[in-house]
Amino acid sequence: MAKESSHAAHAAHAAHAADAAHAAGVHRVVVIVDANSNPFELGCATEVFGLRRPEIGRDLYDFKLCSPDPSTLMRDGFFTLTGVADLEAADAADTLIVPNRPDIEVPRRPAVLDAVRRAHARGARLVGFCSGAFTLAEAGVLDGRRATAHWQWADSFRARFPSVRLEADVLFVDDGDILTAAGSAAALDLGLHIVRRDHGAEVANSVSRRLVFAAHRDGGQRQFVERPMPDLPDESLTPVLAWAQERLDSPLTVSGLAARAAVSPATLHRRFQAQLGTTPLAWLTGERLALACRLIERGESRFEVVARRSGLGTAANLRRLMRRETGITPSAYKRRFGPEAK
Repeated sequence: MAKESSHAAHAAHAAHAADAAHAAGVHRVVVIVDANSNPFELGCATEVFGLRRPEIGRDLYDFKLCSPDPSTLMRDGFFTLTGVADLEAADAADTLIVPNRPDIEVPRRPAVLDAVRRAHARGARLVGFCSGAFTLAEAGVLDGRRATAHWQWADSFRARFPSVRLEADVLFVDDGDILTAAGSAAALDLGLHIVRRDHGAEVANSVSRRLVFAAHRDGGQRQFVERPMPDLPDESLTPVLAWAQERLDSPLTVSGLAARAAVSPATLHRRFQAQLGTTPLAWLTGERLALACRLIERGESRFEVVARRSGLGTAANLRRLMRRETGITPSAYKRRFGPEAK
C-alpha cells in the first residue's frame, strides 16, 4: 500500500509540475499512443521532450502522453501502457506527435484522425516518426506537402497517397508546421532538429550530449547509409573529423582533409558517403554553421567576427547560409536565441 501511495504521490507531483509549466507558457508536446504503437519512437519522444533538464536550468517542454483507451497494448504485445491521459489532451498540444505503427495497412481509428485534423486546423505543429507519416496522410493533412517515411514502405506510401510529395531517401523533412522522420533512429535526429529550431544550437547540443547522440545530422542525409566493417582501422573518419572540428576557422578544403586522412579526394568522398551519408563539403559547411550559431548564442553580436571565427568567411556568406539552413537571418537568430532572449 505504501508503494502504491508513493507512486500516486509521484504521479500527482508530475501532473502538477506539468500544469505549472504549461501555465508558465512552456511549449506543450503531446504524444498520441495507439494500439500496436512502436515503443522505440515513443522512447525517443520521451527522451528528447519529456525529461527534466537541470543541466540547462529550465524545462524546455511540457510533455504528456495520451491514448484513446485506458489500456494500450504496444507493438506485438510487448507490454501494456496504462495511466496516461485520454485523447482530449491532444487538443491542448502545441506540438502533436502522432501514432506510428508497423501495421501500415490497418486504418487508423477515426478518433485519432479527428484529433490530428483538429490540431492541424488550430495551427499546432504535427510530427510523424517513421510510419507516423501514414497517420498524417490518412488524416489528409499531408496532401500537397513534403514528407518522408521509412524507405521499405515508400512504394506502399506512394501508391496509397499519391498527392503527398514523398522524399523517401532522406532522414527527415521539415515542412514548417508538419515534420516527418524516416526510420527509428531518425526520430532522434528530428527531435534534436526541433529542439534546435525551438531553443537554438547550444541547447540542442546539451540535449544530444545527455543522449550521447550526434548533435546534428542534416535532414537531407540519406536514410540508408552503407556501413561496411573496415578492413583497416585508418578507414574511420573519426580522426580527420576531430582534427577539422578544432580548425573550423582555418581555410580547410576537401583536398586538405583528404591529405590529412592520407587518401585521395575521391576516396575521401566515398568514405563520407559510406559512413556519414553526405559529402565532405556539406559536412564542413554544416559544422561551421553550427559553430556560428553557438557563437551568436554565447553573445557575439559582430557578425563579421562570427563569420571569421566559424570559417564562413564573410558576414554576407553567414547571412546566406543561415537563411538557407535555418530560415532566418543572423539578426533574427540573435533576437531569438542570444543571451538577451534567455
